[in-house]
Amino acid sequence: MRIELTTDPGDPARPNEDWATTALPAAGRGGALVVLDGVTPPPGNGDCVHDVPWFTARLGGALTELSGSRRDMTLTEILAESIRRTADAHRDTCDLSHPRTPQATVVLARWDESYVEHLVLSDSALLVESPDGTVRAVLDDRLDRVPRSSLVSDDVADALARNKEGGFFTAAADPSVAARAVTGRIPTRSVRSLVALTDGASRWVEKFREGDWVDCVALLRKAGPQGLVERVRELERADTSRTYLRRSKTHDDATVVFVEL
Repeated sequence: MRIELTTDPGDPARPNEDWATTALPAAGRGGALVVLDGVTPPPGNGDCVHDVPWFTARLGGALTELSGSRRDMTLTEILAESIRRTADAHRDTCDLSHPRTPQATVVLARWDESYVEHLVLSDSALLVESPDGTVRAVLDDRLDRVPRSSLVSDDVADALARNKEGGFFTAAADPSVAARAVTGRIPTRSVRSLVALTDGASRWVEKFREGDWVDCVALLRKAGPQGLVERVRELERADTSRTYLRRSKTHDDATVVFVEL
């Protein structure tokens, strides 16, 4: 098994709000991966005394523990319980009903000798490569369907549509959003590799159109996650006319986990 991980902040002067890890059992064939992309709050956010890195570390730790220790729970149940635990950790000090309470996108995968289970919530991505080289992208595309307007920025449009019917959903303080995630299970024999990417890394495909998902996996196998992120940074710096970035931030936190089974 080959596992590689890299994460790079969009701004070295700010904390990286992505969070990622992998876990392997002490015995047997199997494991889990967790990738979170924290949602950056607007300036002056005062609804919570905790920052986004605190939230993603708490949520990520709970997801990792339960994915490894509770095989009797589905990934949906694990996400719901992890959100509940994290909310309980700051319920007494913070207004968790505030729409700007700390939150994150989620990619969660777990595998053993028989099956690979997966869960995706919001706009991070999971790629599943088959032994024949085909790649399936597991995506929650509800954010892509949020209407855009020239009157407000994309960030404002996203904030207005987050965790609402007709919009899209993130992991915040409500465990019920776990039921909104895109989930599935496939035989392990049908999987060659898994790739989890936050949207700062998936820009290579989704914004800059350097290749498709098959090309992305090929690049990862050759250059590794660090090579992919470095190429994204080159493309961001070169897009001075904002042909591809448009109204998006120039650099975003970028995280990639590559697991070759």
